[in-house]
Amino acid sequence: MQILEKAPAKINLSLDALHKRADGFHEVEMVMTTVDLADRIELTLLSDDEIKVESESRFVPNDERNLAYRAAQLLKDRFRVTQGVKIFIEKNIPVAAGLAGGSSDAAAVLRGVNRMWGLGLSMDELAELGSEIGSDVSFCVYGGTALATGRGEKIQHLPAPPPCWVVLSKPTLGVSTQSVYKNLDLSAAQHPNTEAMVEALKKGDYYGICKNVGNTLEGVTLQMHEEVGQIKEQMKQAGADAVLMSGSGPTVFSLVEHDARAQRIYNSLKGFCTEVFMVRMLGYREPLDK
Repeated sequence: MQILEKAPAKINLSLDALHKRADGFHEVEMVMTTVDLADRIELTLLSDDEIKVESESRFVPNDERNLAYRAAQLLKDRFRVTQGVKIFIEKNIPVAAGLAGGSSDAAAVLRGVNRMWGLGLSMDELAELGSEIGSDVSFCVYGGTALATGRGEKIQHLPAPPPCWVVLSKPTLGVSTQSVYKNLDLSAAQHPNTEAMVEALKKGDYYGICKNVGNTLEGVTLQMHEEVGQIKEQMKQAGADAVLMSGSGPTVFSLVEHDARAQRIYNSLKGFCTEVFMVRMLGYREPLDK
């Protein structure tokens, strides 16, 4: 038995860190949406009681360091499953990029092994289990567009943004989310207007969305890695409608309404970064099991 799952990347249209919680995490408000850049997850049923992870990417670990492995292990332990699974990850989303690639892989495994092992769990139940693996996994179980609160596990679904192009550019460096939060000074940070972003999405107001993009973590990463600021500036000069770093970075994305301008931004960055993508906004909760 074999099951294929799509694991799309996400971008943060808005990310606000509010305060540090008693459990050590930060209370956040994040407006996230999916884009048409995805890993492909191939799940194969094994009769032996084991979990195997394989990938052609040398950046993908094949043990419990991998969130996809942890997702399968969680369901196996929680529901006493004696069958195994081989997880093959075709990696297209850059690693350690602020695009939730690992979280989306884990969410895809939750959806896929739920079907493979006949567990009969609902999407809401899978999302709740996903919160035990990582803060973005709950959102990635659903996909689409949502406001995530708490430490990212409380999901309120939102309308998809109007169709547009998204140009993503990742410099050749990785960013530790933990180190970014460690260096975050909330008293000096810029806080986006989450309410205005949510309202713009509900109205389908593309320029309202562009006007209200914001990321509290961006200033920290900019101080740590000047390349991120250089990408932002290049995108702005090339005519992007909005430019923002996603998550804790280092990937920067631009929103662009017209394809000719998106192509110009893409071309201008190809000589600067090796990982540049020009994709469409997804934003809606599509069937992900294909």
